[in-house]
Amino acid sequence: MVKKIKRPAGLFPSLPNGMDETLKRRFDKHKENGQLPLELKRENITALPFHDEKLLARWRDYRAGLRYIEPVNGITLMGLVDTILEENGKLIVLDFKTRGSPLKDHPHYYQDQLNIYNFLLRKNGFATEDFAYLLFYSPEDILPSGEFIFKTQLIKMPINVANAEELFNKAIKVVQGEIPQKSSNCQYCNWAHAVVETNFLPPIKTNI
Repeated sequence: MVKKIKRPAGLFPSLPNGMDETLKRRFDKHKENGQLPLELKRENITALPFHDEKLLARWRDYRAGLRYIEPVNGITLMGLVDTILEENGKLIVLDFKTRGSPLKDHPHYYQDQLNIYNFLLRKNGFATEDFAYLLFYSPEDILPSGEFIFKTQLIKMPINVANAEELFNKAIKVVQGEIPQKSSNCQYCNWAHAVVETNFLPPIKTNI
């Protein structure tokens, strides 16, 4: 984003985005009655939907988002939440995930995302719990009518805001410095450099 270098655009499946928007509407509909959907009730969740609808809408909007501006360097960190619960004066992040099959291992790859959401909320003056929820939806069956039945899995994840702040500070150092050398573990970097080395496309420009 800093160097205005965009990755190649390609086809992206729209189904996950459609599921995401549908789930937000589902949760918002229940929120009007101060209730939770069945998939949370059967997990004995006692928290309630976040009461401030306008604020939640802003945190979901990519043009606004949930933001924190680092005061020394003026660098902005932003996230877009799915929905928020609250209990005992504290907010709880709930993030929707869709998969082709049920989850079989611990979803550690979403840890940074949840940590950052809580870091942002606290920097905006909100108290948050030391945990968040991931709610997974995966197709289980299809009825003769064509309606899909989804299996749900609710995962409670511990939160470490200090790790999010450390990651943000490292990111600030990266964006303020020169472009780092490519990592052998980065598939995109290796693809991009291979393209340049083979002269298949013009060299990547950093001033676009």
